[in-house]
Amino acid sequence: MSQHAPLIDPFARAISYLRVSVTDRCDFRCVYCMAENMTFLPKADLLTLEELDRLCSAFVGLGVEKLRITGGEPLVRKGIMTFFAAMKRHLDSGALKELTLTTNGSQLGKYAQELAACGVRRINVSLDTLDPDKFAAITRWGRLPQVLDGIAAAKAAGMRVKINAVALRGFNEDEQFSLTEWCAREGHDLTWIEVMPMGDLGNEDRLDQYWSLRDLRARYAARYSLSDLAERTGGPARYVRIEQTGQKIGFITPLTHNFCESCNRVRLTCTGELYMCLGQEDMADLRAPLRASPDDAALVAAIRAAIARKPKGHDFDYTRQTVAGQMTRHMSHTGG
Repeated sequence: MSQHAPLIDPFARAISYLRVSVTDRCDFRCVYCMAENMTFLPKADLLTLEELDRLCSAFVGLGVEKLRITGGEPLVRKGIMTFFAAMKRHLDSGALKELTLTTNGSQLGKYAQELAACGVRRINVSLDTLDPDKFAAITRWGRLPQVLDGIAAAKAAGMRVKINAVALRGFNEDEQFSLTEWCAREGHDLTWIEVMPMGDLGNEDRLDQYWSLRDLRARYAARYSLSDLAERTGGPARYVRIEQTGQKIGFITPLTHNFCESCNRVRLTCTGELYMCLGQEDMADLRAPLRASPDDAALVAAIRAAIARKPKGHDFDYTRQTVAGQMTRHMSHTGG
């Protein structure tokens, strides 16, 4: 096999999308993502920005065309803009089709112009509510005006913004339409995400928080004319267009719709662990071969061996009154 042959998993899916967590740290403590008093990794355990560059470049050389930078909150990583600037060379060469990130928006006021200069054309911003008090409660540490200012800065810099909202029963059910209409006015697409059984967060009960997107979609259908869109990104979202506003609404439903058959992605943590599936514990250590040699042969071999173990799908299930397939790691560990 050529060293540069594309990555194909055992189910004939080409792996073209890498999500990279560059830090486990965040300036928020969202209740469904982190415990309030998180123990973060020692900084020495993290891959350096140079190592992240080398790893991502290896994946790009193996056919990865989309790179999404995540965290924690990626923009709190010291020096992170040097990494984005370095990745721009792969956009310039044409090898990388998209460089993007998922962010809580808190640092966009500072970095939006630089991100746009590095070739970032669209971003995902996590935002579950437009109520300042509710926002402070669910993020524990967050301030809504700072996030809204950041989103405005991203828009001003020419980036398209997609809002990701976690659907939480008893929390933002009453904001479904106000959030939708705000996104329509601002020109943002909106994707709703079912809460996932990740991490042992103490008092939060995932079964109580769970709001099925079937119900949420039915509410849309009762109010608007919806058109199903054939668009697929190889990932979990299913899309509709609201005819009255023209906006695109996505639904990520890992629990009511298993989306694994078209999965084209893998996830790399900030310590060099490669997770082939978000809903499985199996992972491969890429930090050891990365640090063992300045040559990439062992690293590429380790990546190929990992992809050969990519499973067909995950096991999340809320259909019974218990949470099956629950993951013990926090969402911040793998970056969503």
